[in-house]
Amino acid sequence: MVETKVGNTPLTVEQIEKYRAIAKECQIDCVVTISNQFATVPSNHPLEEVRKSRSKVPVFHWSWMYILTVADLLLSNDSVADTDQRILLNELKRFLTHDSAGVKGFDRMPPEWSELNRHVSAGGKILARSSEATAVLDAWHQETKDLALILSRHTDTAVSQKLSRKHVSDPSLRHKDELQLLREIQQLSATFDVPDAAAPLDVVADMNRRTIEVGMTLRAPEDKKSAKARLNWLLRQIKVENVDEVFVRMKWPGRSEDTQFPITDLIASPDLCEKDKNGLQVVSFHLYRAKRLGAKFIQQTNFIAELEQIVPAFYRDIGQNLVAWRKPAPKIKVPQPEVDLQSLEDEAEMEAQEG
Repeated sequence: MVETKVGNTPLTVEQIEKYRAIAKECQIDCVVTISNQFATVPSNHPLEEVRKSRSKVPVFHWSWMYILTVADLLLSNDSVADTDQRILLNELKRFLTHDSAGVKGFDRMPPEWSELNRHVSAGGKILARSSEATAVLDAWHQETKDLALILSRHTDTAVSQKLSRKHVSDPSLRHKDELQLLREIQQLSATFDVPDAAAPLDVVADMNRRTIEVGMTLRAPEDKKSAKARLNWLLRQIKVENVDEVFVRMKWPGRSEDTQFPITDLIASPDLCEKDKNGLQVVSFHLYRAKRLGAKFIQQTNFIAELEQIVPAFYRDIGQNLVAWRKPAPKIKVPQPEVDLQSLEDEAEMEAQEG
């Protein structure tokens, strides 16, 4: 049983529960909903009441943008062999991309976003049961799913959001953990897996600094001895000239504190990385762009528009050119000539007699 909504028409719990009752009575396997709302995985419905329902009839959800993205990937990668099916899929894509179809991505944060930002800016604490924080987190989850689809369309690959198994299986636990992070450090974060990329793509929205950070963490090459040589390995991978607002955070062994510098300073003087770190070897590099949005950060639509521009741009300009270091394969040892112990003993005895 399938229920679809277009435009801004929302799904309702009452309607879905009625369909569940009909599905149970008619022995229908499940209920499927499709709308402009997003779900991290199909089994985690965007409506919390639907997820928590005691009904045994499962409900699965897909967004229209997800369907459009899958259609786009199938066509871009020539994954549809049957000619008739390819024609039909092209027509579906053409229909879904028309304005009248009412299909759209996530384009604005809720009103609570501005309210929560003002509260944090005024020094207020986010309460454990804050309704504003709950609304913001729900919206963030919608946006990060949409962002994964945007990256998928840009790269012609299936980009996914990286979540722990426990968070995939239990959305309420994910909400609890992320709410705790939001309360403690006033940040929203997400990580994306781009197939074959050098590292996952990390995104952080910092409410205190009103900044969006996008970056990737690379393991430092262990076959290079000095920190400067390891840094030069990273700098050689930067292919663009415009590196404004790009920084490198370096992790050091043991309890030695992390250090970070603007990449422009490191390009001009690679020796800078070894400042106060004499004899230490850098362990990893976090290369990231930090963009301050100012007033745009708290605006419902501008925040989303900036985020959806900054993330793909970082991957295009920097991320797609990075290559992860891998330990070289072991080599076959060259056989060493056998030592004639008797000859050595004879030589030593002769030297002793001559002495």
